[in-house]
Order: sequence, then C-alpha cells, then structure tokens
Amino acid sequence: MARIKQSAKKSSGRKPSPAEATPSTSTPQQSSGRRSPRSATPSRTGEGTKKKRRARPGTVALREIRKYQKSWKLLIPAAPFIRTVKEISFKFAPSIGRWQAEALVALQEAAEDCIVRLFEEAMLCAIHAKRVTLMKKDFELARRIGGIGRPW
Repeated sequence: MARIKQSAKKSSGRKPSPAEATPSTSTPQQSSGRRSPRSATPSRTGEGTKKKRRARPGTVALREIRKYQKSWKLLIPAAPFIRTVKEISFKFAPSIGRWQAEALVALQEAAEDCIVRLFEEAMLCAIHAKRVTLMKKDFELARRIGGIGRPW
C-alpha cells in the first residue's frame, strides 16, 4: 500500500466552535441527509469568492511611471484643453475665433512639457527636504529657482 504524505491545512483565521471541534454521531440534520443552511450557499460577504490580490504601496505608482515614460501620447485630454485655450484666447483677443489643429497640438505639447518639467523640479525639491510627498511649497520653490513667474 502506498503511503500518502499529509500536508498542512491552510488556516482560515478563525477558531472552530465547540460543536465543530467535536462532531456528534447522531444529530437530526445528519440523519435526515440535509445540509445546514450555512454550508448550503456561500454568504454574501465573499466566502465563496477569491480575494483580489493587492499590490504593495508604491508598486502601482512605479508601474504607471514606467508606462507613461515609455509612451509618447499626450496626457491631457484634447477636447477640454482646446476649450480652455479658446476660452482664454477669447478673453484676451475676441477677434481670434479660429485655431489651426496643428497650432493647438503644438500648444498642448509645450504646455505638457512645461508641466512635466515643473513636477520633476518640484519632486527634486521634496527629495532634497527628505520627503516623498509633493507639497505646495515644493512647487513654489521650483518656480522661484527656475524663474517662472511669481510663487502662488
């Protein structure tokens, strides 16, 4: 006869009740062949379903950084950006009503480049202050050092 190796049973994290720990031989449910209502269907709390695995903090952020650094697509949605550009241009020059598509794309690329550069410099300021969290003062310092306008 072949010997079967026993493996450790995975713990569910809860202690068995006294009724579960010592099974009785004659119970009314067992004699009638019925299942207990608890074991008949999985509860709505998710006993029957597997839990979704959670990534460690920062893993998803690093994955997104790599993804966006590899891509060349614009990050700001085009339609809201165009609406904003047209609204601002109408405020300063109401006579200009039409924009070339190439001009809007060029403006969006320049704006995104400027924003990304500002974020990079602000992140360097935060790291210099021995922090990982970006704060308003990091942006102010980055703008002040870079000579971009007045701080907020």
